[in-house]
Amino acid sequence: MATGTILVADDDAAIRTVLNQALSRSGYEVRLTSNAATLWRWVSQGEGDLVITDVVMPDENAFDLLPRIKRLRPELPVIVMSAQNTFMTAIRASERGAYEYLPKPFDLKELISIVGRALAEPKQRAKDDPLDDGGENIPLVGRSPAMQDIYRVLARLMQTDLTVMIAGESGTGKELVARALHDYGKRRTGPFVAINMAAIPRDLIESELFGHEKGAFTGAQARSAGRFEQAEGGTLFLDEIGDMPMEAQTRLLRVLQQGEYTTVGGRTPIKTDVRIVAATNKDLRILINQGLFREDLFFRLNVVPIRLPALRERSEDIPDLVRHFFALGERDGLPVKQIEVAALERLKRYRWPGNVRELENLIRRLAALYPQDTITENIIEAELEQPAAPLASEGGEMEDTLMSSVERHLSTYFHGFGEGLPPPGLYHRILRDVEYPLISTALAATRGNQIKAAELLGVNRNTLRKKIRDLDVQVMRNPR
Repeated sequence: MATGTILVADDDAAIRTVLNQALSRSGYEVRLTSNAATLWRWVSQGEGDLVITDVVMPDENAFDLLPRIKRLRPELPVIVMSAQNTFMTAIRASERGAYEYLPKPFDLKELISIVGRALAEPKQRAKDDPLDDGGENIPLVGRSPAMQDIYRVLARLMQTDLTVMIAGESGTGKELVARALHDYGKRRTGPFVAINMAAIPRDLIESELFGHEKGAFTGAQARSAGRFEQAEGGTLFLDEIGDMPMEAQTRLLRVLQQGEYTTVGGRTPIKTDVRIVAATNKDLRILINQGLFREDLFFRLNVVPIRLPALRERSEDIPDLVRHFFALGERDGLPVKQIEVAALERLKRYRWPGNVRELENLIRRLAALYPQDTITENIIEAELEQPAAPLASEGGEMEDTLMSSVERHLSTYFHGFGEGLPPPGLYHRILRDVEYPLISTALAATRGNQIKAAELLGVNRNTLRKKIRDLDVQVMRNPR
């Protein structure tokens, strides 16, 4: 039978009753209070073996109380509950020394399991250097169960240097997670350096990663620092790790095994102190079976795996994401917008092949191109079901189709300003928000032929490819 005294603080009488019954049935002695003052008095008097507390109480926020508890009794485990189920809630709980964070509503069996584990584990001292971001730059948004699980994992990883592998479809926010691990972790004062393996020519990846010496290859006119050197003391984010060529994989494996590397053309090993976070939208186990990815490297990188859900798997987060992206747009100078409930429901029914990135692009486009203060369901319907541009038989007709699409979007936007011009500084935003439909139309008009689309747009083919990747434009594959 379990033993120990649990101190419970929550201003909700129903929550206190439920916790009292569940904990008492499990064999614990329970003391209940509705305020932080009583909880602090009990703790300061040496009472209790574990604390369960809500974040928001009438007299004091638990995040203000937690540091005092950990200074006075660093061995006392504290479980924090909150209905404010955001990424920053989980991070603040972890940074202030909470043993665990539980979003409301919570599973009682899970709570009892956590209580038992906390009381059975050796007592640990509180962490130093508590973080206080103020919540102004929250990198991750969503309150769905799937995102809550991710927040809790990230909170546990912040003060470690464990290698992390982030898996997920394109546009799910893998780099945001990597940045969160860096920005809220113990390496946050160091550099965050990102490299996308798919964006670098294969014969240059080793030089990009490890640097090169003067004369190492044709065109190497001077020594160049690689990403490992640039990220020293911080975090190196290896995006699309599945596209790394075998030769570079072998060199990366040595870094992970021995903590050192050599530059291209160099002979002296260089020690490195870098945390590695990798990401992929591919199944690396399939690549291993195909002989395209080293199994030993996979296990070195996959120390802590994190899978980001597709947006269609967490559609309940869409309202929060929409509000977040509208707020970001306002901060960047885009017009203030509201959105109808019916419009939100329509967004929740959409499949989102481009995931969160596609949603962000849509919201910015809505803010920039539509003069209405409120986005309606009809507007959303029109945006989500825009037909692909017809294939024209002649280049001139394709240009006409393309320009008519551009003109339609621009005229809609400028109409919102009457006879005047948009506010200063918005032109670059207009360009970005028009780029997605512009490129989509060009690709549709050329049946996905990027060479012809680049010619039609008057841009370099590599520039177009980068835009397609950055904006996550869906490219037609093997058209019939």
